[in-house]
Amino acid sequence: MAVFENKLSSKVLLDDTVALTCVIETAQNVKDHTEYIVRCTRGPNPENSWTVTKRYTDFVNLDTALQITNIKFPLPPKKTFGNMDREFIAERQHGLQVYLSTLLANRMISSSLLLKKFLDPKNYSMNSQEAALQHVSMFFRSEPRWEVVEPLPDIGWRLRKQYFLIRPVDQPKQRLLLSWSDYGPDKFLSDSNLQAIMKLFSSFQHPYIYPVEFSTSNEAGGLAIRTFNEKGTLRDYICKAKVRYPFLKKYPNPKQRQGLQLHEIKVIGKQLLETMKYLQDKGLPFGHLHTGNIILEGNTCKLLDIENWLLGLPSYYRPYIVQYKKILTSESLDSYSFGQVLFEMTFGQPLGRANCDQFPAQCPPEIRGVLESVLTSEACKNGIPSVSDLLLHPLFSATTLSHTEKPVLKIPSKLKEAIRAAKLEVDKRMKEEMKFLSSFRRLSKAQAHHSSDEEKKKRRRSKKKSMADRDSTISENGDTPTSPTSPMTPTSPMTPTSPGKCECLYTNTLSW
Repeated sequence: MAVFENKLSSKVLLDDTVALTCVIETAQNVKDHTEYIVRCTRGPNPENSWTVTKRYTDFVNLDTALQITNIKFPLPPKKTFGNMDREFIAERQHGLQVYLSTLLANRMISSSLLLKKFLDPKNYSMNSQEAALQHVSMFFRSEPRWEVVEPLPDIGWRLRKQYFLIRPVDQPKQRLLLSWSDYGPDKFLSDSNLQAIMKLFSSFQHPYIYPVEFSTSNEAGGLAIRTFNEKGTLRDYICKAKVRYPFLKKYPNPKQRQGLQLHEIKVIGKQLLETMKYLQDKGLPFGHLHTGNIILEGNTCKLLDIENWLLGLPSYYRPYIVQYKKILTSESLDSYSFGQVLFEMTFGQPLGRANCDQFPAQCPPEIRGVLESVLTSEACKNGIPSVSDLLLHPLFSATTLSHTEKPVLKIPSKLKEAIRAAKLEVDKRMKEEMKFLSSFRRLSKAQAHHSSDEEKKKRRRSKKKSMADRDSTISENGDTPTSPTSPMTPTSPMTPTSPGKCECLYTNTLSW
């Protein structure tokens, strides 16, 4: 029986946060239309690639669906006549390549199901909401005290995490939010250990953690039930968005944005740091801080989704952190994520890239100091401060928090050991990915250098110089230079009558 209890459950091995790149390789006329062959690659490994065939109308349909973002993307215009001409097709192919590159450069668009399904239909044609509803329905058979009111499709950025508005059967006017998520590639806890930890969540108490009403897991994923907050998350507050709207409608290009005041940033920032330090001290990794995981209640912030790490879900900022060997653990990820959140709270918009060396002029000096210690390219390469170090920064050390609620988070030692072992596996996967990316970058850099025009010129100059030196050496020894296009006479370098001359010929032949 112990064998089955320790068996790891099924998990989605595909990491949805790994970036996709694509190149339109060619175009071909098929009957009365043109098809474009798109080569897609997941991550840096060129072997992890595939092709998809798309018509121009497919691009038009994608662009129509993306109008929800309120962003005008550079899709080449339609053409009624002459759209089968070779020159026009080449011009359109270039335009479509620019269009796809623009979409993939946008962090929120590139992670959307619309674009993932367009480029990788094999892995993203599933109906995650329907599958999640089946799991939730099965759960309600054993827990009949709740019922589903309505699904809330696409309100979050995760493709395999679905949300449902539910209510207690005995309190039909009350609204709760149920989140269901499939297991991710970093799920290394056994089913029995995970379920035991998930059941403990409702007993956790912390002034800056949003309370969990109920949570559990099965062989496919986990769910958590919390009180539904109509005001939404910190990201909703910044973007002036309605929580029930789809992710792509709310965040990529909101009509309004509003950062926080300096005194608000100080208080909320310290609350976030204190909470993450508390979780680290208790041995419960978090690693999922972003403005979409923070609820605001007046001047108090509360963290959401502390179960994400246990379910094996990759971090929102994973595509950024795999670029830096110094951001290896969940603890350093907490610090880095805090820097990204601090930037968004300060300027009212996400940074949208891995690092930043120049911050807007209106940035308060005390905030600039924190951002420079976490988000600059030098800091990311050489090491960023820990959460404890950030708490000592003057921006937060002088801020006093007033809360009376005593934190309660008790995890049995057996489960702590299981979490510790799982954490080692998660960090190991991160380290392996970083190592592969670093190796691939070195190889790509070497190949680019070798293929550069300057390097080709150097090789041509070196070759000419070697040939000139060879001819000069041969002439000094009284022989007739051999044409580089003619093979050397087999007996020439091996003539025993003049050893010095033979050695010179052999050396220069290799050099040339």
